[in-house]
Amino acid sequence: MSSAWLNLAYLTASMLFIVAFKQMAHPRTAVRGNVLGAAGMAIAMIAAFFEYPLVFSRATEGHGGTVAIVLALALGSAIGALIAVKAPMTSMPQMVALLNGFGGAASLLVAGAELQIAVGRASRPDAYGQMIIATAATGIIGAVTFWGSLAAFAKLQEYEQFKKPWAFAGRQAAAGGLALLTLLLAWWLVASPGAWYAYWLLVIVASALGVLLTMPIGGADMPVVICLLNSYSGIAAAASGFVIDNNVLVIAGSLVGASGIILCQIMCKAMNRSLTNVLFGGLGSEAAAGPSADDVYAGKVKSAGPDEIAMLFDSARRVVIVPGYGLAVAQAQHAVRDMANLLQSKGIEVLYAIHPVAGRMPGHMNVLLAEANVPYDLMREMDDINPLFPETDVAIVLGANDVVNPVARTDPKSPIAGMPILNVDQARSVVVVKRSLSPGFAGIPNPLFAADNTQMYFADGKKAVLDLIAAIKAA
Repeated sequence: MSSAWLNLAYLTASMLFIVAFKQMAHPRTAVRGNVLGAAGMAIAMIAAFFEYPLVFSRATEGHGGTVAIVLALALGSAIGALIAVKAPMTSMPQMVALLNGFGGAASLLVAGAELQIAVGRASRPDAYGQMIIATAATGIIGAVTFWGSLAAFAKLQEYEQFKKPWAFAGRQAAAGGLALLTLLLAWWLVASPGAWYAYWLLVIVASALGVLLTMPIGGADMPVVICLLNSYSGIAAAASGFVIDNNVLVIAGSLVGASGIILCQIMCKAMNRSLTNVLFGGLGSEAAAGPSADDVYAGKVKSAGPDEIAMLFDSARRVVIVPGYGLAVAQAQHAVRDMANLLQSKGIEVLYAIHPVAGRMPGHMNVLLAEANVPYDLMREMDDINPLFPETDVAIVLGANDVVNPVARTDPKSPIAGMPILNVDQARSVVVVKRSLSPGFAGIPNPLFAADNTQMYFADGKKAVLDLIAAIKAA
């Protein structure tokens, strides 16, 4: 294939990536954006396959490389299709973490292979040029991304040994030491490109750094961490593009890297915290100061059943549903949609209040509700819905905790002090559906559960909604 056709293919793929990002900015066009992005990636892969010398098989002779590439493409496509079909919506945050990690791993392996080839064909140190600097950057960022993503996956999957963040004296000094060591190894590699083993030493040390940076971070901060790791994977891909001199990798990686950083800023703003505080503050890593659960809840929590709660809707004009991670765990989104449809049939306005960091990844609640075909115009962002809570008759909280905790407004010493929350406590009546009074990721009790206008409904989210639907129909 001529260079003109290759450049045209890469340009087309890059344009499709840009349009795809624009389309995915809104739920109505997100599916189309995904299709365009996938088409752009397919074009880029086909073009790279025909580029001479072959990008993916420079070290092979004859047709062996081609066969290996085709088999790898088939295997990867089969695994991707299986994951897309089988993975439940509740596991999407974990899958995003893994996909970020695999992107970083692919980048560092490509850079490592290219370095091995370059060492064999270069006759003098200055023959490496920018390639060796990009290789060092790819190794560092790719290794941090891969192992940091694996740690994030384990935390999101709630494996017992990963549930609580690591908190030990000197962890920041240890991370700083590892970071300095990676830079020294990168300098060694750049100064002596022929010492290819320096690259793999760099990868090993950067891998340890990735784990050490991620493990101390609490589950409440996982949406920000997912965004950051996504950005890292994009930067690693862009760096590997410089390694193999592939423009579409540079463009696509830059888009992913920039979008991840922007999303990080949005998430941090939603939590009223800086990125530095998220990475090194360790929300939930230490025992939270303040009143105990006994002090907050003792003798004040009112429990109710479906029949009592159904009576609240008799005179209600507006109901606001607040989804949280408990909704995802219970897979109750379809039942919630059915309940909303039932209430709407009785002339009640139903809205959904979406907090930016509700769930385990950005847009988690939007994705769940969209899966249940909830109309997009009923999903209201925090700034839009908060002014409506004082005029809301019933607010139903399904599995959310920290994002509706009023101590964020009232207690300056709280771990979530200053964090923008959904003002659920201002509704006339509040129904909180939870299995227990267990705290959220911030590790603090929630006074909303003991408020005068709150009734607790202790049950699995899906069962609670189904029982409530039956009670509303019978009322």
